[in-house]
Amino acid sequence: MSAELDLHTKNLELSDRLRDYVERKVPKLTRYIRGIESTRVDLKHEPSARNAQDRYVAQITVRGKRFILRAEERADDIMTALNAALDNMQRRIRRYKGRHYRDRGEEPVAAPPLEPEHEEEPPLIARRKRFALSPMDEQEAIEQMELLGHNFFVFYNAHTDQINVLYRRRDGTYGLIEPELS
Repeated sequence: MSAELDLHTKNLELSDRLRDYVERKVPKLTRYIRGIESTRVDLKHEPSARNAQDRYVAQITVRGKRFILRAEERADDIMTALNAALDNMQRRIRRYKGRHYRDRGEEPVAAPPLEPEHEEEPPLIARRKRFALSPMDEQEAIEQMELLGHNFFVFYNAHTDQINVLYRRRDGTYGLIEPELS
């Protein structure tokens, strides 16, 4: 079964060469991990980027039954950004498979090597925080986040009776994460 591929562009003309490249390279990710149901590729040009090196953005999102992996890279050329995002995605898949199969005691599927073998250090939790959550609405959460000077804020949403995460997006707007159990 082949995974669905969605290709989207913003402020960028999709040439046949670029489309062919994406359609040839991105499906190869299925070699590295089973269960990919859909892949979304977003390519965009940001002419107002502060740094010319960050004008082109390639974002790849891979969805499976029990996972979502995302890689985003920026560069001064769309092909460079896309190749960097593909490399980043391969590293994320490798990291995910290492944790997934190690935790479940399963053997990973044989796949071509992604990069030279070397032991990765497991991530270290350097600090744990506990804090009391007071029920509040989304506007209060934005105010609290601004007062703290953070780019994200965890809060108990009084309207939905759930814990949400509010975050500031690159374009200055806000995003809201509303977790659901799968």
